[in-house]
Amino acid sequence: MILKDKVIIITGAGPGMGQAMCHGAAVEGAKVVITARSVDAIEAAAADIRANGGEAIAVRCDVSSADDCQAVAKAALDQWGRIDGLVNSAYYHPDWSVLENQSIDQLLQAFDVNAAGPLRMTQAVLPAMKAQKSGSIVNVSTLATRKANPAEGAYAMSKAALAQMTRQLVTELSGSGIRFNTALMGWMMGAPLQAYYDSLGAEGPAAMAQRASEIPIGHIPPDKDCAKAIYFLLSDYASEVTGASLDINGGDWYPA
Repeated sequence: MILKDKVIIITGAGPGMGQAMCHGAAVEGAKVVITARSVDAIEAAAADIRANGGEAIAVRCDVSSADDCQAVAKAALDQWGRIDGLVNSAYYHPDWSVLENQSIDQLLQAFDVNAAGPLRMTQAVLPAMKAQKSGSIVNVSTLATRKANPAEGAYAMSKAALAQMTRQLVTELSGSGIRFNTALMGWMMGAPLQAYYDSLGAEGPAAMAQRASEIPIGHIPPDKDCAKAIYFLLSDYASEVTGASLDINGGDWYPA
């Protein structure tokens, strides 16, 4: 268990990789702080982890609220006395639109949730991590920052800012014992994507097969398997890794 006894906060733990990551981290021995805006979803996930012998608490958090972020850090410290890891996974995806027609309000919301939100959470956990002289923060980014996708520019712009935040923190907190890394996710097979393909009806299986054939690894990476790379970055196996950007997308970023 590579995360045994580590206290890990995971934001954006709704359906998809965020929730899969919470369950997987618990299996790897982590004490998990599950956060999202949906109280019912995170409480159900925490209850499931506890029912299977793990340790978890659910704390509602909207990362656009500094008070919510501070409350999450406090809950972790009140429960377990330390914070070893933070995964900034919460995100907002604007409507698909070319930048020429992009809603500026939605663009600003993307920056607020996808870039400022992780900074708020990071600011909340830094005092504990600095006191410990240890910690690992993983910022979840996207393939879209490597491989421009038409009509996804606003989302990609906000995630590109998140990658710069990672680099900035590495420099500014040099010598603190805290590591900062970026994980770039692509298409992931899980509940949200499966629902999309199901919505296509009879065309769904062919569309899924086509997408899989375009990914060098030969299939759409399952979200629960993508999460394993994040466990590595959180773990002591990555003790000498900081400032890295790791592609976890089956090679989909690679130029055709």
